[in-house]
Amino acid sequence: MRQDQPNNPLHAIKLADILDFLVANYGWDELGNLVNINCFKDNQTKKSSLKFLRTTPWARAKVEQLYLDSI
Repeated sequence: MRQDQPNNPLHAIKLADILDFLVANYGWDELGNLVNINCFKDNQTKKSSLKFLRTTPWARAKVEQLYLDSI
């Protein structure tokens, strides 16, 4: 059963969609400057970035905050 989360602006938004939005708006290089994460600087692929972000809560929080600040 699905529950609504009115106080969660990220509800029903996939991490892959957040990453696509940020890459489209900033590009990999600028994204690496805004969020100091090696997967945005060295191995600039969606697959490696998603793998890292899914396993690293602090990095995911920074990316989600940047997304919220950007919309």
